[in-house]
Amino acid sequence: MEYADLSDFLRKRREALQPEDVGMPRGRRRRTPGLRREEVAVLASMSTDYYSRLEGGRGPQPSVDMLGSIARALRMTMEERDYLFVLAGHGTPPRTTRACHVDPGMLRIMDRLQDTPALLINRCGETLAQTPAHVALAGEQTNFEGMERSEAYRWFVHPESRVLYQDAEAERHSRLLVSLLRMTATADGPKSYAAGLVTALRKASPEFEAIWERHEVVPAHSRTKHFRHAAVGELDLYCEVIDNRDQQQTLVVFTAEPGSESAEKLRLLSVLGSQAMSSGQDFRRELI
Repeated sequence: MEYADLSDFLRKRREALQPEDVGMPRGRRRRTPGLRREEVAVLASMSTDYYSRLEGGRGPQPSVDMLGSIARALRMTMEERDYLFVLAGHGTPPRTTRACHVDPGMLRIMDRLQDTPALLINRCGETLAQTPAHVALAGEQTNFEGMERSEAYRWFVHPESRVLYQDAEAERHSRLLVSLLRMTATADGPKSYAAGLVTALRKASPEFEAIWERHEVVPAHSRTKHFRHAAVGELDLYCEVIDNRDQQQTLVVFTAEPGSESAEKLRLLSVLGSQAMSSGQDFRRELI
């Protein structure tokens, strides 16, 4: 692990970014060039102390997941991410079809959607990035490990994760998740990560097994979604999907009809989500 070079690289990348580049308010009395360390820590979902020690060359070797979070927070290109992994002593990570690195261009789009619920997912249903408004709507989804990083795995193994979905919407979403995972596993082959997810879910969830046996290929995300939020009640949202074929990732954006009750509820959630992010807090439902 090249401590000096790693420290210098992280500092230079941090100083090259401005708050506006990552959707954060500039605020007053800013003397630090670029982002502050605590702002990078918020973006990477880690403690300020951990990131500060790492950039200062005093921390332990970071894990692969931690490095991936830092690379996304600092809007690194694929080449910069690979270099970061080498500096940290992990070698160049494989570039597989289970893409987990977010292209900076996609992150720039999300940075301009801070008051709109939006998330970026890969082909295995793993959430790679969320806007503060989406965290406020659906909770933090980027801090899971192992197979639980996949929405499909959490959905069928931990049914409490469905709390946002009304009954009819939940049934449709179950079929959608199985269909999407089937298509990914078929395309990637029997030894792929997606195929391993299928095997695990068929053993763990009778519901998944029953839907899998239907061999359905259902339409992608429906244009309208009906949610029930614990704090603000029912919301009717429009769902827009943007595919990035090069990165094999999908941006999902939720909007409400202007002037509607759902639009007002989203406005409240987006304000609270932005306040939590700018203050360095993790958003929790009880903050509403």
